[in-house]
Amino acid sequence: MLSVLKIRNIAIIENAEIEFSKGFNVLTGETGAGKSIILDSINAVLGFRTSRELIRTGETEAEVTALFSFVGEKTKAKLSELGLPVSDDDSLLITRTINADRNVCRVNNALSSVSTLREIGNTLISIHGQQDNRELLDNETHIGYLDAVASNSELFEEYKETYSSLCEITSKIKSLMTDEAEKARQIDILSFQIDELKKAEITPGEWEELKVKRTEIQNFEKISEGFRNANDALSGGDGFSGAVELVLGAGKALSAVSGFSKDAGKLSEKLNDIYYELNDIADTLRFSDGESEYSRNDLEMIEERLDLLYRLSKKYGADEEEMLQFLSKAEEKLNSLTSSEETLDALKEERKVILKKATEIAEKLSLCRKETAKAFEKNVMEELRFLDMPSVQFNVEFTEVDLCENGKDSVEFLISANVGEPPKPIAKIASGGELSRIMLALKNVLSDKDEISTMIFDEVDTGVSGRAATKVAQKLKQVSDGKQVICVTHLAQLAVLADNHYLIEKSAKNGKTYTNVTPLDFDGRKYEIARITGGGEITETQLKNAEEMLTLK
Repeated sequence: MLSVLKIRNIAIIENAEIEFSKGFNVLTGETGAGKSIILDSINAVLGFRTSRELIRTGETEAEVTALFSFVGEKTKAKLSELGLPVSDDDSLLITRTINADRNVCRVNNALSSVSTLREIGNTLISIHGQQDNRELLDNETHIGYLDAVASNSELFEEYKETYSSLCEITSKIKSLMTDEAEKARQIDILSFQIDELKKAEITPGEWEELKVKRTEIQNFEKISEGFRNANDALSGGDGFSGAVELVLGAGKALSAVSGFSKDAGKLSEKLNDIYYELNDIADTLRFSDGESEYSRNDLEMIEERLDLLYRLSKKYGADEEEMLQFLSKAEEKLNSLTSSEETLDALKEERKVILKKATEIAEKLSLCRKETAKAFEKNVMEELRFLDMPSVQFNVEFTEVDLCENGKDSVEFLISANVGEPPKPIAKIASGGELSRIMLALKNVLSDKDEISTMIFDEVDTGVSGRAATKVAQKLKQVSDGKQVICVTHLAQLAVLADNHYLIEKSAKNGKTYTNVTPLDFDGRKYEIARITGGGEITETQLKNAEEMLTLK
């Protein structure tokens, strides 16, 4: 049950706090006063899409908070499933803050997401508005109403999984059954690509190694000269001593006086270590200088290889790893094409099995729907007759179709509101007032099948007046005996039956528009009902009539 709704900076509502109660809650007010903003705010905490345009002019953010009491087991199970906290007192607090950049959602003070709010909201409130009436004109939505009361969810889920598998395998078969010319063309292309890549004998890391070798060859003379000069500096030459010999001499000189000086001994040892290290480097330089020879043929071979890798990279991938991946996929695809006949036969056999299973489940689903339809027709007609449609006939028409996502059934609701007229599709004959009552009847039949404790009706009285309006009001009052009902209305017949009546008023102050929500006492209700029935200046007669309506309700 929705207990408290707090609204801050939503459209023309600066601040509002509404305390709803169980039973029948009615919201009335002049057109444009802000009744729709209340519903937009409720939709926001239920996870529906919102727009930054909802934020009050001049403000940077808006916020809606809803407190729910006595939430059902389905809601608590959903909270646990989503890893959100569950209150010990069966309450639920949802807050959604809207600003220009993002939405911040909290569930029982835990951060959440808009999609999570939508999942939770589906267990809390059922909203019926004019959009539902329009959807009712589309017969493709009718099967959903029937399934909602058929208690066939497990069977339907099994069918949807099987049908999904059937679609998947059918797609594979269709893909394999390409024409022979196209198939031959693909085989030729793949064979050429595979042959070209295999002949190249690509090795990961090869490209970079070849680049390094090419650089060495291209700079061979400079490298050789550097090695020779370094070797001469260390080993010496004709007429001069190298660093190795000089360091050795320095060490011997200090060793000779080490008996007279500790420092001389230590330095002599260090120089000896340096001598051996320099001698190793000199040997390496001599060896490298002798071995570092490349021929012009080596450079040409490297250039050709690099050119090949470059050309292949333009067709098959930026580097060796990508080219090898392309090769693997091409081989896999070629193998699939060349062995497609065997694969196709196997898939066809598998499809027969899945098709048989899907058909069997669809048949069970159809029988369940048809059995449910008998009671569904009866219950809907009872509701409609109560709603001042005494001669109504309501039928569920089944048409068998090829297997689809809903099974083998196409369902359409037919109705006749007048004696002697055969039932026809709702879209062809239902007036606005009849459509509202049909939708209300369906909602009432469906309400017995769910745990949702709050139902919201947005102008369910559209196109309804007189005796029919009274019947709609009585039905909503009856529904409120077991559920919380919140209704936005323009009809006095509905307003007088309310357990709680709220007035939505708009005013202007300091160049800004404000909407206020006020719970009405008896006198307040009397004036509001007089306004609704009169439409102009309120007279004493209208006030007396309003008082009588409230007293005799």
